[in-house]
Amino acid sequence: MKGRHIVLSALGGLLLTGACVQAQAESTIRIGLGADPDMLDPHLARTYYGRFVFAAMCDRLVDIDENLKIVPGLATDWAWSDEGKTLTMNLRQGVTFHDGEKFDAQAVKFNLERALTLPGSLRKSEISSIESIEVTGPYQVVLHLKTADAALLSQFTDRAGAMLAPKAAAKADFTAHPVCSGPYQFDSRVQQDRIVLKRFENYWNKSAYHFDKVVFLPIPDASVRLANLRSGDLELTEGIAASDVKTVEADPKLSLAKVIGLGYQGITFNIANGKVDPNNLFAKDARVREAFSLAIDRDALNQVAFEGLFTPANQGISTVSPYHVNMPIAPRDVEKAKALLAAAGVKTPLNVTLLVTNNPASQQVGQVLQAMVGEAGFNLNLQMNEFATLLDRQQRGEYQLSLSGWSGRPDPDGSIFSFVHSKGTLNDGGYSNPQVDEWLTQARQTNDPAARQALYDKVVKQLNIDMPIAYLYFEPRIFGLNKKLEGFKAWPDGLVRLADVKMAL
Repeated sequence: MKGRHIVLSALGGLLLTGACVQAQAESTIRIGLGADPDMLDPHLARTYYGRFVFAAMCDRLVDIDENLKIVPGLATDWAWSDEGKTLTMNLRQGVTFHDGEKFDAQAVKFNLERALTLPGSLRKSEISSIESIEVTGPYQVVLHLKTADAALLSQFTDRAGAMLAPKAAAKADFTAHPVCSGPYQFDSRVQQDRIVLKRFENYWNKSAYHFDKVVFLPIPDASVRLANLRSGDLELTEGIAASDVKTVEADPKLSLAKVIGLGYQGITFNIANGKVDPNNLFAKDARVREAFSLAIDRDALNQVAFEGLFTPANQGISTVSPYHVNMPIAPRDVEKAKALLAAAGVKTPLNVTLLVTNNPASQQVGQVLQAMVGEAGFNLNLQMNEFATLLDRQQRGEYQLSLSGWSGRPDPDGSIFSFVHSKGTLNDGGYSNPQVDEWLTQARQTNDPAARQALYDKVVKQLNIDMPIAYLYFEPRIFGLNKKLEGFKAWPDGLVRLADVKMAL
């Protein structure tokens, strides 16, 4: 498959021409993504879109099923010690990495130690409970923990559990030539254009995969992704816009797959990350952050931007999670917002800059927010960024407010700890509350669901006071697909799993 795709659209976007995809019908699947992934290293990556690539390229120690239950992956079974501080994992035999290196217990030890020590690793806080990794046999590892960690197995269902080829991962150019052990191996990448994977002929479960190639195509405009799907230039696309759901349902050549997701979208306030402007009132006073949140009508935002298909939120734990905190969302209250600003000594209008991803859906959300908070005294300026750039700026602290979210994890710890714990590797706002840290740590250290629920109740209530993140809504995962594509299902974590997916002849 050669040549760049050409984009045409009445909206001024680009539409893939058939010339770019002289695909061999049933042997290549082309998947539309809402943005280009960032670096292809599971330990350093942070974008939702990169997780699609990793799901096809990198097997993980464990996985989840459609009901969020943890199931075997490269670990075939596991057992906890009575006190929950030792995890013994037995590993799948006969597995090789894409470069021919053998997968075994030493490879697991290498990967987990790399995730814990690699400079810039975003997985470190996710598995920080690990004190040491002991190889007790060719295909057995024992993880010794500092404290019990109820969320650890869940972390292994995602990037923290992705297994990379040790020899390749030790090289400086790994992100340009990633090597894992999944059903598809890296072939090529053109930034902002495509990522191509090819079938790994020595995969241990090869018979479950039916495509010779997987091509991921970043297309930020949802309407353009849909146009490519309708024209046959994509077989599958994530992120069908709410306004396009009826169009997909009415097209006899297309099918729709959707599920309530684990992910959320919110506004992160820069409280103490990087060189924070000393005049940044959001950093100085929680009342300013609360005022901004109170100026937002989440129900109206859902109706205007998403035709009522999304779910308003006031926390990072999705309604699909058994740990969702049942707490009413504060209704919009412009007068209270104005009073809070006055009490904080804020002179209005207050000029504010919000980072927004440069796709139509995010821009629409930004414009709705702009109108809403303007009534409370905020002069909101929208600054458009490519998605990976936005996350990079957010991570470096080069922002005031940022409209961004998280794709969610099966265990609530994965959707909250790294973002609000003082030492969280995704705490881009620099928020710190020792009491919240303590509650989050305690929630990790118990396997008692009732005890964990009580702790998350406290965390969510405190976050609604401190307001480091103004949560806006939970996102459903909506996929559009060619009706000839068989076996595809939407999962709550939003990832594309290609096992047993194929094109009907």
